[in-house]
Amino acid sequence: MTTHLTHLTHVPDFRHLSNTADLVAPGLDARNEPRYRISEIRQADPLAADPLLAALPAMNRDADVPALTVSLRTLLPDADTLARWSVVESLAAMRDLGMILGSLKRHGTEPLAVVPEALPVLEALGRRTDMVPRDTVHHYTTWNPTGVRQRMYTGEEMEGNLQDAVRMVFPSLAASLDTCAALARLEPHDPGFAVALDRTAQHVQSMVDSIDFTVANVSPVFFAQTLRPYFEEVGVAGHDYLGPAAAQVPLWLVDLTLWQCDHSCPQYDGFLSESVQYSLPSWRDFYAVHSGGTSAVSKLAAALDWENADRVSPQLAASAVSLARVLRILKTFRARHIGIARKAYSEEVRLYDVGSGGAPIELLRSVLDLTRDNETLVRRTTERHRTPVASNV
Repeated sequence: MTTHLTHLTHVPDFRHLSNTADLVAPGLDARNEPRYRISEIRQADPLAADPLLAALPAMNRDADVPALTVSLRTLLPDADTLARWSVVESLAAMRDLGMILGSLKRHGTEPLAVVPEALPVLEALGRRTDMVPRDTVHHYTTWNPTGVRQRMYTGEEMEGNLQDAVRMVFPSLAASLDTCAALARLEPHDPGFAVALDRTAQHVQSMVDSIDFTVANVSPVFFAQTLRPYFEEVGVAGHDYLGPAAAQVPLWLVDLTLWQCDHSCPQYDGFLSESVQYSLPSWRDFYAVHSGGTSAVSKLAAALDWENADRVSPQLAASAVSLARVLRILKTFRARHIGIARKAYSEEVRLYDVGSGGAPIELLRSVLDLTRDNETLVRRTTERHRTPVASNV
């Protein structure tokens, strides 16, 4: 059997990526959560995979399935080594194995069909990290090294730009758990309610900045025809797990307490029930705690109805303004996301009928409509009570 094994020693000349890739919220690494120790995970190379993964774009360019198969088998750790790894090392190992999984599947090969001995390794890494037994969007972006060690399927600049765009939002999403948890404990008359909403709005704005960066630096054709095939699902022990799609970035963390927990639709609820498994353990816990709660939209509407006055209190008015503002930012993000998705999945461009996160374009439209409907509900409810600041909402 002839393979391109020379790829295993050839190191392409990767360019250094944008500094946006290194955006990390102050103190994030210091939290008592190993999955937030971003710099440590990026630095880790427990499989000694740097040289091999530097050659991955060349193997993918040549569709060299035999070399990819040998690469996956070569990287597998033995059970004793794996048992000694910390969560940080286990996350880095799953990150690197995942690059080969996605590459093999992109070229029409089910990874565990050709390297079945990878199954116990993936399952063990999933248990040790308390995540699904394959790589996720966090492995592919946030926990991925930057610069010459960056793991990429293609080595193309646009792929690096897309990874940077997702890296930009991780710190804000992590921070949004705190502000949204605070929001869930407060009522609209509390001074902290508007403050929590304003801080959440700052976090959500990073999503808009990220989508604008993507529009400017990643073409829909490149994503649809070059990168999208690497995000196909992979079978592990009888279950198909999606690839590290940007759709796994959990904006639902914010939706949940703002409106989704009691103003959603069956289609979005079903999508979330599948998507939650790809999140960090603490984020899954957040979903479990708050999915049955009362949304900020419902709280505000009830407070306004209870007050039943011609002019509501200044604190309640401030809460209404802040809630409408963050919903408007969410609406802006989703409108721009749909614009990108329509181009990438248009009939003349697309290779797939559904997005890499498993959702059709129609679901994106439904979620945008829900976000818009909730913003409208807040605005109309506020106007009905003739708050003096309603014209600014």
